[in-house]
Amino acid sequence: MMQRSVCKAVCLVIVMMFSGIAMAQAQTSLKLKFKRSTIFAGIEVGSKGVKMSLVEIDKKATRAGSFHLLKDSSVNTDFISFNESSFQATLEGLTGLFNAINNKYQIPSERIFTVVSSGVKGQAEKDNKSAWIQKLADSFKIKIGDPQRKLEVVDIKEEARLSHMGIVPEEKRYTTFLVDIGSGNTKGGYFPFGNTNEIRLFQVNWGTKSISNAVEKRLEGDQSMSNFSRQLFRVLSGVPNTEIEYAVNVSGAYNMSDNIAFSGGIAWSVSTLLYPEMVDNSVIPVTYDEVQKFSERLVRNYSDFSTEATMRKVTDNTVDKALLLKEVKDVNKVFDQKSLVAGVGLLLKIMRQFEGVYEKKQFYLVKNGQVGWISAYVDEGAMAQ
Repeated sequence: MMQRSVCKAVCLVIVMMFSGIAMAQAQTSLKLKFKRSTIFAGIEVGSKGVKMSLVEIDKKATRAGSFHLLKDSSVNTDFISFNESSFQATLEGLTGLFNAINNKYQIPSERIFTVVSSGVKGQAEKDNKSAWIQKLADSFKIKIGDPQRKLEVVDIKEEARLSHMGIVPEEKRYTTFLVDIGSGNTKGGYFPFGNTNEIRLFQVNWGTKSISNAVEKRLEGDQSMSNFSRQLFRVLSGVPNTEIEYAVNVSGAYNMSDNIAFSGGIAWSVSTLLYPEMVDNSVIPVTYDEVQKFSERLVRNYSDFSTEATMRKVTDNTVDKALLLKEVKDVNKVFDQKSLVAGVGLLLKIMRQFEGVYEKKQFYLVKNGQVGWISAYVDEGAMAQ
């Protein structure tokens, strides 16, 4: 009897040892940046699909927005069609990504955050389809066998607050205005009263894709870049300009903010192509003039920003060339010339509101800002699911 107990104990120790080895191997396969860190994961159900991010957070600086994107992935499911096929595809994508994080990378459930974006929430309310979100949450719990699992639905104000909390370092929290330029809209804000629960929201109904679409409608058969650039100027000078001016004035951000930080796909693409040698930097300081000259070169000499041309520019051997190659390829995959020009045009239009004659603001482009909310969840103790 004693021998059997000893055998069981030894077997248990061996199993635990091999489990620990497997967990260590799974996590060491990821390229960590910090000496002492913890890996968290976030899965977001967005308008067009499900996005997964693995994020390394520095244990010594979790309250300073110090995070490193280890891996991201997405499944295109078009959830906001709100039909049975898009629902099933979204459920399978959500479940598949959750299980991969849990099993392949050995990230425990309490370090995996699952949310539904404000874009989905807004569209569901507009179409009277909110029941699809509740159905997804209930079905997801059943699929993963966790009745306590939360699939939190965030509104646009909370999304802006979490992004600010996760992206902006604590020492600049109350002097920074964060602007997230998305595909269909632009949102952001700042904390005017020294209270992180009270964000002054900034929002305009224009994003990179919606601006590009508006320009395309004006081309009338002339697809040349010179005509695209001309029509872009006219589009940006119309309703978007009025909305942006009004939103900035109402927010009071000009007087209250020293730093203007931009996140979103266009901020990532501009920083990658403009300063490829800084691929390891998550935040890139820029000036209005630098971005304006970059915009002009995009129109006149777009080939200068091809993957091959960009890689040739970097001669510093300390730069992670493999990472840079991946980033530049991804930028050129996500954005073609016209969408890039349109996005930069919108970026400049917003920057122009802060380019004062007597007071100069510091502009920053933030990469990987889309996962800042995960860092915010950790900061605010959201691990208890």
